[in-house]
Amino acid sequence: MNLRDLVYGLYARRVEGRLDHAQVPKHIGVVLDGNRRWARASGGTAAEGHQAGADKISELLGWCAETDVEVVTLWLLSTDNFDRPEEELRPLLGIIENTVRNLAADGRWRVHHVGTLDLLPPQTQSVLKEAEQATDGNDGILVNVAVGYGGRQEIADAVRSLLLEHASKGTTFEELAEIVDTDMIASHLYTRGQPDPDLVIRTSGEQRLSGFMLWQSAHSEYYFCEVFWPAFRKVDFLRALRDYAARHRRYGS
Repeated sequence: MNLRDLVYGLYARRVEGRLDHAQVPKHIGVVLDGNRRWARASGGTAAEGHQAGADKISELLGWCAETDVEVVTLWLLSTDNFDRPEEELRPLLGIIENTVRNLAADGRWRVHHVGTLDLLPPQTQSVLKEAEQATDGNDGILVNVAVGYGGRQEIADAVRSLLLEHASKGTTFEELAEIVDTDMIASHLYTRGQPDPDLVIRTSGEQRLSGFMLWQSAHSEYYFCEVFWPAFRKVDFLRALRDYAARHRRYGS
């Protein structure tokens, strides 16, 4: 361990020691951004950057477990990512599949897919379904793996599901227009039944949501971190929690 690591370790323990667990967010959404830029900066390939980012996930979940976080949503693949070259997308999907398998094999987490399954290759779909089934009885952190996810797509899928449900009941469009409200739409989201994220963290210095949990993050706090995702440290995580705890959430009041 070098001097810099020692200093960061001491600082992290100091921040953690002052953290009020009563003020910790229960649901954290994370935009895992900067894998490719981290790889370029270190002379590696895009696949190496994505793998380094995947390896960081287990550390993050360990930190969340230590601080009593209950739900974590990880944005692993957006609908926009399907525009990437096949030579990058194919290994990325393989890395995601292995990551989901490892999350399920860990034994501590409940894995839940959020996104549009139909957009994904059959192999990826199978891995996601099997992980959900295998971890359904676990009582640890609920880990939402956002794969093939887009915020606008989620809202469109929720409205479609709502329409189909009421069509099967014989509800007319006029009747539905009279009763539809935000709670009804929310009950058809990928995250239905879950609390909305209290805190959304995005790495790499980008200060935008890019469509991440558009509906659910209406009252979320945001924390933008300069570091690329593979280089994200425990001290960066603790700083995000400390920053969140210092804010006064008004919910529009």
